[in-house]
Amino acid sequence: MEINNDEEILRQFEKELDTKIYPGTEIMTDVGSRYFVKSSKRSDRVLVPQPSNDPNDPLNWSPFWKTTAMFLSTAVTFSQAFGPMALAPMFPQLIHDFDTDLAGAVNFTGVCILVLGFSNLFWVPLQTCFGRRPVLILSTLVCLVASIWRGLATSYGSFWGASILNGFGAGPAETAQPQIIADIMFLHERGAYNTLYFTFLFGALVVSPVIAGSMAHNLHWRHFWWLNVGLLGFVLVLLVFFFPETRWHRTRLKDLAVGNKATEKEATTVTANSTDTTSAKPSTEPEIYNEHTDRDPYLRKGKPSWRQFRPYWMVEHPVISLLLDFWIPWKLHLFPIVHLAAFIVSWSASVFLVVNVTQSQLFAAPPYNFNSQTVGFFNLAVLVGIGIGLITNGYLSDWLSMCATKKNRGIREPEMRLPAMIPYVIIMIIGNFVVAFGYEYKWDWKIIVMIGYTAIGIQVAALPAIASTYAVDSYKPIAGSIFVTITVNKNLWAYGLSEFITPWTQRSGFIPVIMLNVVLTTFFCALGIVFYYHGKRLRKITANSKVHQM
Repeated sequence: MEINNDEEILRQFEKELDTKIYPGTEIMTDVGSRYFVKSSKRSDRVLVPQPSNDPNDPLNWSPFWKTTAMFLSTAVTFSQAFGPMALAPMFPQLIHDFDTDLAGAVNFTGVCILVLGFSNLFWVPLQTCFGRRPVLILSTLVCLVASIWRGLATSYGSFWGASILNGFGAGPAETAQPQIIADIMFLHERGAYNTLYFTFLFGALVVSPVIAGSMAHNLHWRHFWWLNVGLLGFVLVLLVFFFPETRWHRTRLKDLAVGNKATEKEATTVTANSTDTTSAKPSTEPEIYNEHTDRDPYLRKGKPSWRQFRPYWMVEHPVISLLLDFWIPWKLHLFPIVHLAAFIVSWSASVFLVVNVTQSQLFAAPPYNFNSQTVGFFNLAVLVGIGIGLITNGYLSDWLSMCATKKNRGIREPEMRLPAMIPYVIIMIIGNFVVAFGYEYKWDWKIIVMIGYTAIGIQVAALPAIASTYAVDSYKPIAGSIFVTITVNKNLWAYGLSEFITPWTQRSGFIPVIMLNVVLTTFFCALGIVFYYHGKRLRKITANSKVHQM
């Protein structure tokens, strides 16, 4: 139960539970005489956040509408991320057609990544002010135009400009779906769905080079961008007709508490005026209260209204909201938990980026001499790893959190997710060692690809999902801004890495580059130990921040 919005109720809960409650701490069980809406009859299945009594509330939507919204938001994530990182197998053809060198070709990817990160300083404020629906539609349209431009570009400068526009349009691929997950899914479901999001985000980055390499080898690299045009056009049509607005203004707990007290008073009055004996009153009143508060007549039965398909939903003070949403991602750099998530996501993703931008450099040269199609197919190993990460991580982190919650008397802390990182950190280290030494000493490609690439795929689906879910659980009202901070941090590092990795590896070899990256990744993940024991104290420091009131 979300209980951080009202001071009086908060103090009552702390007294009854004998624990301090800060933003991010959730009550997953009934407390005293207070009964909450649950996912089942068991008292430890309290739904967080509590749904309203409105059938149009996204939390109340039927499985069909929730699945539709999740499918389309996932389709946006996949289709927008499909193009920006697909260039690696095409580098030989791009170098030839645009008369450049390897560093110049890699720069197409680098500038796209850089613009993509900062574009969310534009998209997320719009998402807050006007809704998720218009942002998904407009950004997909921008990506569609960028793909047409890429397919028609005949010079280095033109293709470089199209890469910038593509990066700008693809920003919501990294920020929209986590916000939509927070809109329509309950707390105990978010770990699995955030893993789904990262799986399709990085899955798109893995599948696209496979397809791009094959098309560049058998047809022409331009055909890949016409494939993008078709994919984005299809998703755009589905969004216009089938994606409802998921943003919803939630009633504060204080209002709910007043409503419950009124109902309780009403129930008492009815009992007092009845013809039953006085002795029957105590036994009937709790039953009436319980029945009223732990049942939602529209849960899993609701649907969006026609108004939720309007072009946009504007907030009351759009200018103020825009300014706040532009400022908050910068302010969040002062929040240690958000910083931890940003660095774990950034360096876990950079492990994958190293593989993406170096594969042609290694496998297209002696002793391998593979063509672009074969190099592209090597990414299937990363895809297999991502699938393993999807299957294992979401349920593992949610299960560990639920077990820890039961042990903690129904009180859930966001830090309970962090131990789920341990197996994936070990897998990440193994994968990097195999890739680094395999690259340097020209091991059999099967070892590098089947072990190294698969391990890197597993960790990139798991570690970012765990870290970002931890940050969102701690600061739910600003989930979109959290992902802006994460994306800016991630893409700044990715741009620098893509800009300098080619000359660096040519000068120093692969081991120093990859080992430095794995040491930094391990260091940031190891900080999770500190946050596991002291994260609640850090949440205490930011407990009175205005971000919790947004």
